Amino acid sequence: MSKPLLVLGDFAWDVLIRTNSKLLPGGDTFGEVALAPGGSAANVAVWAGRCGLDTTFIGKIGRDRFGELAEENLREEGIRAHFIHTDAHLTAAVAVWIDETGERSMVSGQGADFYLLPSELPKRPLENTRHLHLSAWSFFSDPPRSAARQAAQVTKAAGATLSFDPGSFQMIAQMGAQRFIKYTHDLAIDIFFPNYEEGEALTGEKEPEAIARKLADIYPKAVIVLKLDAKGALVLESGQATHIPPATNNLIDATGAGDSFAGAYLARNLKGATTTEAANFATKVSAWVIEQLGARPPGDPRLKEIISVSA
Repeated sequence: MSKPLLVLGDFAWDVLIRTNSKLLPGGDTFGEVALAPGGSAANVAVWAGRCGLDTTFIGKIGRDRFGELAEENLREEGIRAHFIHTDAHLTAAVAVWIDETGERSMVSGQGADFYLLPSELPKRPLENTRHLHLSAWSFFSDPPRSAARQAAQVTKAAGATLSFDPGSFQMIAQMGAQRFIKYTHDLAIDIFFPNYEEGEALTGEKEPEAIARKLADIYPKAVIVLKLDAKGALVLESGQATHIPPATNNLIDATGAGDSFAGAYLARNLKGATTTEAANFATKVSAWVIEQLGARPPGDPRLKEIISVSA
């Protein structure tokens, strides 16, 4: 029997640094420093699982303590994992800087996930899933781009659908928008999950609906789900644009908000919810996330209520 969702990409450990006040160049301040599980692809897998979808993850980790912890983490989250192990590279780590306003910046170390090769892909999970989700963090360099593209081709040939998160406006700009599009437009993407800045970087447009419509020209099969942070989201499907209102403006930490949105959206949409229903649910889940610290904070009664009420 085919599995509902397969997510391929990065598992990384986030070193979260959050300041209580503005840090001046060469200065000092108090704040919070914590180690938390992350990685865009792994975050999506975990949030889809937390929202009730049977989810599988494929990624590459080092044979080190962080790799062991990664396996423990996904096991605890109930995510079926196919890890490729390597002695040549360490499990990925990311420095996440959260300023006093809650906005985050990241420096991603090139860990084992950056060295996933096509020959290392486990064939059976790819051929036995109904939907594959990819993150652009698997596309900004090669490897792992060839492996991610092959994964998309295998799953598409088996009849699966595909969603894609473009990952980072700054990395798109460094790579070049046209080059990025060259590597992604032929994948027959079914759901495209940009945020506003990524959409602007890919299209040059400023207005959300104009961004979404131009993205629909680039990815003609795709439902465009444009994340607009404090302004909610915009869904463009079959030429019809629908605005999804925000669920909160109380930003504590934006880390992982987009990943939680994608995971929650897929958890509902792949179970039959409409695009609008799925986006409304995803907005509520990501709103809860940005009021916590980290990409995958432990759940609480309010999160359980959001998930159960929207089920």
